[in-house]
Amino acid sequence: MDMKLEVVVLPVTDVDRTKHFYKTLGWREDADLAFGTSRVVQLTPPGSATSIHFGTGITDATPGSVRGTYLVVDDIDAARKELTGHGVEVSEIFHRDQTGAFAPGVHPDHGTYGSFASFSDPDGNT
Repeated sequence: MDMKLEVVVLPVTDVDRTKHFYKTLGWREDADLAFGTSRVVQLTPPGSATSIHFGTGITDATPGSVRGTYLVVDDIDAARKELTGHGVEVSEIFHRDQTGAFAPGVHPDHGTYGSFASFSDPDGNT
């Protein structure tokens, strides 16, 4: 049986601010729906099969508590440049060395999941 991760829920404090942040990155707005006192916004990164949800009344998680979510790209230098071009504060590129410690720059082997850059949304979800 195929199973696909379709949605990651982000806890946020200000729905409109978060919506603006991700739309500024070029993410597609799929939905902005109200159900009584709840509101759900769904946005999807370009080329992704997985979306994010955020809103009101959809999670009791602490805003900014989502960690370790990966946006996977073919060219980390280009992705970092694009994100910073949208005004996002993005870390310098880094990798893990042979000891497992973080080291600056792109991994010498350019392998899959070898190099990283991090950023967070307005609430601190990374």
